[in-house]
Formats: sequence, structure tokens, C-alpha cells
Amino acid sequence: MFDRILIANRGEIACRIVRTARGLGVETVAVHSDADAGALHVKQADRAIRIGPAPAAESYLLGERIIDAARQTGAQAIHPGYGFLSENAGFAESCAAVGIAFIGPPAEAIRAMGSKSAAKALMEKAKVPVVPGYHGDGQEPDVLAEQAAEIGFPVLIKASAGGGGKGMRRVDRAEDFAAALESAQREAAGAFGDDRMLIEKFVEAPRHIEIQVFADSHGNALHLFERDCSIQRRHQKVVEEAPAPGMTAACRAEMGKTAVNAAQAIGYEGAGTVEFIVGADGAFHFMEMNTRLQVEHPVTEMITGQDLVEWQLRVAAGERLPLAQEDLSITGHAVEVRLYAEDPDRDFLPRTGTLRRLRLPDGDGIRCDSGVAEGDSVTAHYDPMIAKLIAWSPDGRTAALRRLGRALAETEIVGLENNRDYLQRVIAHSAFAVGTFDTGFVEAHGDALRPPAAPPSEDALACAVLAIELDRQERAAAAAAASTEPWSPWHLVNGWRLNDTGRHDIRLTHDGTGYAVTVAYDGAGYVLELPSGPVACSMAADGGRMCVQVGDRRFVAGAYVDGGTVAVWIDGHRTVFGRDDPLAAVSEAEEADDRLVAPMSGKVIRVMAEAATAVEAGEPLLVLEAMKMEHTIVAPGDGTVAAVHFNAGDQVEEGAQLVDFERKEA
Repeated sequence: MFDRILIANRGEIACRIVRTARGLGVETVAVHSDADAGALHVKQADRAIRIGPAPAAESYLLGERIIDAARQTGAQAIHPGYGFLSENAGFAESCAAVGIAFIGPPAEAIRAMGSKSAAKALMEKAKVPVVPGYHGDGQEPDVLAEQAAEIGFPVLIKASAGGGGKGMRRVDRAEDFAAALESAQREAAGAFGDDRMLIEKFVEAPRHIEIQVFADSHGNALHLFERDCSIQRRHQKVVEEAPAPGMTAACRAEMGKTAVNAAQAIGYEGAGTVEFIVGADGAFHFMEMNTRLQVEHPVTEMITGQDLVEWQLRVAAGERLPLAQEDLSITGHAVEVRLYAEDPDRDFLPRTGTLRRLRLPDGDGIRCDSGVAEGDSVTAHYDPMIAKLIAWSPDGRTAALRRLGRALAETEIVGLENNRDYLQRVIAHSAFAVGTFDTGFVEAHGDALRPPAAPPSEDALACAVLAIELDRQERAAAAAAASTEPWSPWHLVNGWRLNDTGRHDIRLTHDGTGYAVTVAYDGAGYVLELPSGPVACSMAADGGRMCVQVGDRRFVAGAYVDGGTVAVWIDGHRTVFGRDDPLAAVSEAEEADDRLVAPMSGKVIRVMAEAATAVEAGEPLLVLEAMKMEHTIVAPGDGTVAAVHFNAGDQVEEGAQLVDFERKEA
């Protein structure tokens, strides 16, 4: 086993590697960019080395700097995690050239699977079934368009290099092919430095099933069963589970054997994932092989009881696989969801901000993998993942989903938009609960997965008001403690009045509706004038929670006052109120739909609009890139571009005015 390893990654996977290495008595060295100087993985590792500025291209993607850091600290091996350099054959070769072990497969295996086109040709030779399509060298747009027409629409355009949904577009009509191809090529070039494409027949009602494989340098290879990753948005996974719902023992054995054959065909070593697309008829086809550990590996660990990172370290150190195929079995069921800083109500746009409150769950069968802590920031430089929540139960899928539901209910995030509520709705949907879904689940059930339009409960309204009162008390106490007269009655906020009862109004908004609540002080509590009438209320803070009495109802709630908003959690349901300032006026122009502003901080990668040019509704004007995603700004209607304020390559902040647009008069 190694004495010291360097972790060439960040976030939750870096933290995970530190934990496993520490358990084996292996020292860890973290590398970090300027943006990650105070990150959790840096704090947890034994040593840390700065490797450059925040952009990944100037830090985490610079292999020579990472190797220099390993040599400087005496690390015998480099673990690339997933993403960044984990599937970079040149980096693996550079490690070998200086005598540092690369904790991953041989460079030849990475290179064999690095090109989806070459990989599919190789798999065909190995008698592994593949999706019908074009995997040739001809990359001219007219050649690809002809191949798509020959295959028959709908087709899937896919980047030959890379994964994670980057450079992937579904095309249903021939007239949409050229624009989709151009966008996919541009995205692939930016993400992988390679804009080569392949075209595949789009399999209707497909499920995404992948097999975890492992091999060592002694000729041993096995699989650790399957994962179902069919719940996706933008071709990126949202929910993963193991075993796959409805999987038969015979199909599992056949897919597992096929995956192992695929790995052996390329002389594979280490952890890998063979991904299959499974049609409604049950037929499966090779899609690609990820030559690294996957984000969703925890569900495999939970059902097998194995630590795959430990397996990686042992195999890279030259040891044999810890177990044989016949020693492995499935126990229970595990489901994982990815908590992202994104806005599901705005087409899953990634968000940036500071995690002012972060409460993650724990308990039997619950696992949280996170690379951030309360107070950390999510920036535009990296993937917006906050945490992975994994629930496992020995009693099967239904029990695991119940545990996951409770875990999500106990999760509290304030400071930026996130998908917690969306994930709650996904796992509660009847089609997901019974396992009758495919990769089109998110699109098919879009309306049902949107937040319901409903007024806030009076309990939530009362909690928001009480949280504001508690916040006032805490601020007043802090001000008193910092003053020269801490006992002055002027610091009190108990509502005392001479010959009267103190009272004041708190104005809140929710989904555009205003609520005015009169607060009257009543001894140790309050009387709140709620929509249903006056109610006696009281609260007490307890470890970040509120013990609340509203009338004859007593319950525990979470609440957080954050500037102009108040977030309340009751029984896992989140309600967010705005604090209404009657003196604040917002101009109609600022709220107009024609404000073409940056929906997220990012980089302008293409400008199509020109000043004084007439455009039609939906016409692309500008393309932004942030957190590995492209977002196209389009004309909100027929009109004229009055001005364009940024050029390709410019960095913009969220809310920046990108284009001045004048709508055509009706």
C-alpha cells in the first residue's frame, strides 16, 4: 500500500478519498486553486498545495503542476477522482514517466474508450451489442446530416470524447440538425478540446443502466452489479439507484458478463463503468465506458458493503482484487440524489452564492457525501453540486425511498437556489415510486414536478414572523453586549410601552401575494393577527431549530432570516417569504420581460446579435457558459437589437444587462 497519495480533484470526491486513505493509514496531499484555498478537502487533508488561479484550465487541468506537487511532497500516487484529468491518457502517461502511480486504468485503456466512435467499433469487434449509428471519421456537417437522415430521426448527436451530457443533443427533425450540431460541437470543444461527433439512433423509452466493473493487474475482472440512472435532466443524472428496478437475475448476469468482457477487451485495470441503453423490449446496447469512478458509486457500495475507493488504492498498488465474483452479493436497496445549486423552475440554471445555512441529515441507512460546509461559496468555476444524499435499507426499494424522503425533509439550505424541493417531488411521484420510468421522465412529468401554486400555511406564516422576532432579539442582544451600556433599556425589544401593549406590523410576500401580520407582545409570547384571526404564539430556539406554539399546536420548525427573505421548514416542507419594504419601488423597466440580463454568472462564448438588427421571437442572440453548461439568450419577441454590451470571451455577473432589446409594436 502507498504511504502518501495526492488527490488531483476537489469537492466531495476529494473529501471521500481523504476519509478512505486515512482509514488505511495513508497520508493525503490536497491540491487547490485560489478559489478553493479554504475548501473542505483542503482542511481535511494532511497537506495542501496551491496549483493556480480559480479557472480549472489554469489549475486542476494543468497536469504538470499536479505532478510537480506530487514530487514536491513525496506522493507515490495520484488519485484523479472523477472529472478533470481522470480520463486523460496523456496525464496517466506523464505520471508513469516520472514513476508516480496513476490510480486509474492504463493510458491505453483510457485512450481506447476516450473516443466514443473508436470505442463502439472496438465493442462491435468484441461482440458487444451497440446502438445503430454512425461512428466514422467524416466530420463535415453535410456528411453528418446525411448519416442522420439515413439512420432516421429522432437521432442523438454525441461528442466522441467526454461525457456528462456535454456535447449531446437530441434532434427530431432534419431542419433542426445543423443548429444542434453546431451547438454540440462548440460545447464539446470547450469541455473536451475535441469537437468530433457521432450520430446514433435515439432509442425510444430507454432506460440508462450501467454496470460497475473492476479489474486488477493479475488478470482478474468482475462486476459489482448494476445501477439505474434513468432519471436525468439535460442528459445529466438526477437520481441513481441499485439494484435497478425490475431487473431479472438472468438479465443482470448477461449484462454483467458483457460489461466484464468489454473491460477485458481493452486490458482494463481499476474501477470503471460500462453504460448501456436498454430499450422498452429489454434489449441492451453498449453506450460508452467511463474509465473512472462514477459520482453514483455510493449506491453500489451500500448494496455490496464494499469501499470502492479502497479497492482503487489496493489495485493501483499492485494488489489483487479483494474478492471474486462469487463472493459478491446484493443486500437491500440504495438510492442517491444529487443536491445541486440550480433553479429547476428556470430550466435548471446553475446558481452561485454563499451557503448561509446548510443542514444535512444523518441516521440509520443515511449517507451524505459533501465537499462544502456552511459558510462556503458555490462559484461559477466548478460543478454546482452541494452534496449527494444516499439512503439504503435492507428491506428493499420502498423502505429506502422512505428513508430518502425523510433525509430530504431534514435538509435545509439557504443562500442560493437549489433542487432539494424538486428532488422531493421526483421521488414522491407515482411513476417513480412504482419504477415505471425511462430517461424521458423529467420531460414527461414536467408539470407534475413543478411546485404547486398554493398559499402558505398559517403555521409557516407564523413561523416566519416569529423567526424575524427572534432575529431582532439576537441582534439586539449582540448590540447590547458590544455597547458601553449593555443594561440600557434602549436595547430591549420586548415591546414594552407605558400604559399600552407594544405592537407593530410585519409585511411578507409569497408568490406575489402580500401578507401583513400585526405582532402584539403578550408577556413571554406574542399575539399574531393571522388571516384567520388573532392567535397566541410563542417560540424558543434550540440548536438551530425553533420550538413553536401556535394556538393549541406545538411543533418543531426550521427557520432562517437572510436579509430580505425568510425560509421556513415544517415537516420537510419549505416555504420562502420575502420581506416587503413598502418604501422600495421597483420600476416597470426593471421587471419587464424584455430585460435581457445574464441569468447566471459566466463567460460569453458566442455573440450572434448585432446592434440595429431586426430579429424574430426565439432567435438566438448570445450564448453564456457557466458550470459546464451553455445557456442561450434568445429574443423574447419580434423586435430590434438596440445594443450589445459584451463580446465573446467576456466574463459577466448574474443580472448584467447583456442586450438592449426593443419589442416590435403590435
